[in-house]
Amino acid sequence: MIPVTDSQVGIGAPPHFRLRTALSYCAPLLVNGIALPFFPVWLASLNFNDHEIGTILAVPMVVRVLVAPIVAMIADRMEERANVLFVSGALSFLTALALFWTRDFWPVLIVYTLQGATYSPYVPVVESIAISGVRRWGFDYGSMRVWGSVAFIFATLIGGQLIGVWGGGMVPPVMAIGFALTIAMSLYCPRIGPTRRRGQPINLQAPGGSLLKPQLLVTMLGVSIQQSSHAVLYTFSSIYWHELGFSGMQVGVLWVVGVASEVMVFFLSRRLSRRFSAWTLIRIGSAVSVCRWLLFPTTFSFFGFFVLQCLHSFTYAFVHTGIQRRIVATVQEAQESSAQGVYFFYNGMFLGLMTLASGYLYGQLGPASYYVMAAVAFFGLCLVIVANYLQPQSSAAGGKTSEVS
Repeated sequence: MIPVTDSQVGIGAPPHFRLRTALSYCAPLLVNGIALPFFPVWLASLNFNDHEIGTILAVPMVVRVLVAPIVAMIADRMEERANVLFVSGALSFLTALALFWTRDFWPVLIVYTLQGATYSPYVPVVESIAISGVRRWGFDYGSMRVWGSVAFIFATLIGGQLIGVWGGGMVPPVMAIGFALTIAMSLYCPRIGPTRRRGQPINLQAPGGSLLKPQLLVTMLGVSIQQSSHAVLYTFSSIYWHELGFSGMQVGVLWVVGVASEVMVFFLSRRLSRRFSAWTLIRIGSAVSVCRWLLFPTTFSFFGFFVLQCLHSFTYAFVHTGIQRRIVATVQEAQESSAQGVYFFYNGMFLGLMTLASGYLYGQLGPASYYVMAAVAFFGLCLVIVANYLQPQSSAAGGKTSEVS
């Protein structure tokens, strides 16, 4: 994906770029490691029903996808896009403090929606800085992104222990600590200047593409729909596993093993990139999604769900790695944050809508709602296959695209 030799990697980059970028991923994913598995448990502890829980989790997602692309485009035009991170972290920290005094449906919905809006640009901007490091200095994307997943694992394991002792009440204070760390890491994140415009040298063959190419847009749509099939898992799996009698620690382990399998993919991302095209990674991940959701309603033992959670390496990490390679291969660096913002928009919008729907689905169908998720994943896979046929071909590569993505 990067036409530079290993000896050239990192030449001219800010000091400790790889470490600082990896740590910049860690802070927000520490927050996610608590919020994703355990925030629904906190909501259930407030006696909200399935529909209310789905609504509280879905509305902020929709708001995030409206805010993130706008902030991403602003970041593309700033002298230093990392400055966005401090504002995002600070405002998110204030909303986390406000959750200490909210217990009713509407106050929780409003505060959590504001948090979704203020927090929305953090990860896309870090992502754009990491991808700039890939373009300019030949860094491996997976070796930086993987540490965010490690942070997620650490937070989830600790959260599983804490929720076993204090119950759902531990969620707001631990999230507040996580947001405080995002403020600290925003100051440590690499400063690499503005995005490079056309005509400036970069270490990647110019893709010569536009962000608005139908091929990339359809790929983003297909991937986003496939990713939205995780909605029931993200919203109700912790509650489902608690109902099956699993302890807080066991629930934490089930979340951790999913992320740990994802970590392995990021560690091996360079090897996978050499062996498989981006299209192949996305297709494999989408196909495994269909199988995963078809099996999920089965009342497995802890070991059975452990195995199913290992499939997260395919259903998330394969697909995420693949779409990031497609973005790198298709857009100019000057459009990087905007491209990430557009993908974030599609991904968040579909996930938000599916999360809202999951409240109704789970309330009516219970675990059988995963069958609906299997159909959603299949539709996403079909769109990805269509997008592949929209890809322009290069005669220089004997009818195949010239880049390995």
